[in-house]
Amino acid sequence: MSETTLDIQLKVLPHEPGVYQFFDNDDNIIYVGKAKDLKKRVSSYFNKKHDDGKTRVMVKKISKIRHIVVSTETDALLLENNLIKKYRPRYNVLLKDDKSYPWICIKKEWFPRVFQTRKLIKDGSTYYGPYTSVRTVHTLLDLIRGLYPLRTCKYDLSPEKIKAGKYKVCLEYHLGNCKGGCEGLESEASYLENINAIHQIIKGNFKDSLNRFKEQMHDLSENMEFEEAQKIKDKIDILENYQAKSTIVNPKISNVDVFSIISDETSAYVNFLQLSYGSIIRSHTMELKKKLQETDKELLELAIVEIRQRYDSNSNEIYVPFKVDTIEDVKVTVPQMGDKKRLVELSQRNAKYFRLEQLKQIRIVDPDRHVARIMAQMKADLRLAEEPRHIECFDNSNIQGTNPVAACVVFKDGKPSKKDYRHFNIKTVEGPDDYSSMEEVVFRRYKRLLNEEQPLPQLIIIDGGKGQLSSALKSLEVLGLRGKIAIVGIAKRLEELYYPDDPIPLYLDKKSETLKIIQQLRNEAHRFGIEHHRNKRSKSALTTELETIPGIGEKTVTELLKHFKSAKRVSFAKIDELEEVIGSSKAQKIYSYYHDD
Repeated sequence: MSETTLDIQLKVLPHEPGVYQFFDNDDNIIYVGKAKDLKKRVSSYFNKKHDDGKTRVMVKKISKIRHIVVSTETDALLLENNLIKKYRPRYNVLLKDDKSYPWICIKKEWFPRVFQTRKLIKDGSTYYGPYTSVRTVHTLLDLIRGLYPLRTCKYDLSPEKIKAGKYKVCLEYHLGNCKGGCEGLESEASYLENINAIHQIIKGNFKDSLNRFKEQMHDLSENMEFEEAQKIKDKIDILENYQAKSTIVNPKISNVDVFSIISDETSAYVNFLQLSYGSIIRSHTMELKKKLQETDKELLELAIVEIRQRYDSNSNEIYVPFKVDTIEDVKVTVPQMGDKKRLVELSQRNAKYFRLEQLKQIRIVDPDRHVARIMAQMKADLRLAEEPRHIECFDNSNIQGTNPVAACVVFKDGKPSKKDYRHFNIKTVEGPDDYSSMEEVVFRRYKRLLNEEQPLPQLIIIDGGKGQLSSALKSLEVLGLRGKIAIVGIAKRLEELYYPDDPIPLYLDKKSETLKIIQQLRNEAHRFGIEHHRNKRSKSALTTELETIPGIGEKTVTELLKHFKSAKRVSFAKIDELEEVIGSSKAQKIYSYYHDD
């Protein structure tokens, strides 16, 4: 893969947290890293000189970059850990399984224990985590033990052995840390109620527990035990900022494939996440070109078979965003909530970013193709007879009812053509009247284009609702252009589009490229109009001040502004400087106006 292609990959990386993978020419993963901002972190490898020799060698070997977008830095840290263990890249520090992140285990046994562990044993126990901070684990366990007396012994507390009197209570019972289930002093049902509450605390539903901690902190403060109160406060701060669990690793989700799809008019993008023993070990996105307007369901079914064969997946369950018909003996799940749902959303997020990156690459490598795609999309979205290669947008500006002006901005091939922008001073309308002003400027614009035999636009956009659109239509009617140029009005409230003779507005997807271009046009027209309005109002205010001086006329004011550039500079000018421009008589009048009490 050429350096140019690598440069393009760097340009289109998103500013999102995630994990990046570097590949060499043989398509081997040579490095896996995490990033708070993928674009900044990955670009840093190529934007600076590295002191470390191994890093310089690694950068020279990079021929391709892939990445997986995640929700948080914590997810990135955990995913990096999974991928390093899976692929053991040459330039990564090797991670051994016995040096993994900590979990909280609720053991499957009589009177379940709750403890920290770094090993997952498939015995039916419930594991929460992994946690990137051991301090968080200790704080959670301290919180749990402070609220609920739990046993710490490893005895088999089966009903038969308790009844036989095999065990005696230990020191933990006498300290109040355990209620003595080993001697039958606490029922298992009561103990399990506490365990259910602990499940909720670890999941993040610990509002009641936090309230108890706050009461405890308040009591300690009342008793002047400020050091102990501060310790409790530190725990509260950690718990309030604690992320309950990550979607990157969940031991209950094992050997599952996750698929999602994002599509547009011409292509579909299918993302695949492969999970092994609860961890994401692979992410791949496939692009499919549409031939006959295939549905997302049809394309996803086709991609699932292709991807599973390519990666030799034998998972007996798949998660998808909607029901699909696929291979026999494979369970299809459409998650509605929880970690499974979040995994599908993560897959959709990666498909979305892959699509955006592909479009950015096309824009860089093949701008004509990019423009053709945008134009085709706009033609379809706006129900136009031809592609809107030339678009003009009008906006009125009459802030506080003064100096009414209008602006016309022009986009060609989806980009601003600033040399074609035009300002209009309203000439035939008295006072703030948006409808009449719109009628005037539209008439003047296209009357001139017709007289000069200039090309007309394929689409006119009016910043406003039905009223402004109707006013613009009157001018097109008079000029004989109604029906020859497509015209729509965009209302500000809900971004609805109004068409002539159609009372029902069109609502575009808020994320569609067509709406974004229309919004860009509208915003540019508004900015351009406001800028002209501000300049005109400012010039009007300055001119008016000079013209109020007795004996000073418009011609003299023009000469002064031409020489001094502003009324403020005129007010500070010395008498001899004024005399050089307008003569001694008028200079004396102006100087006296500004300097006499």
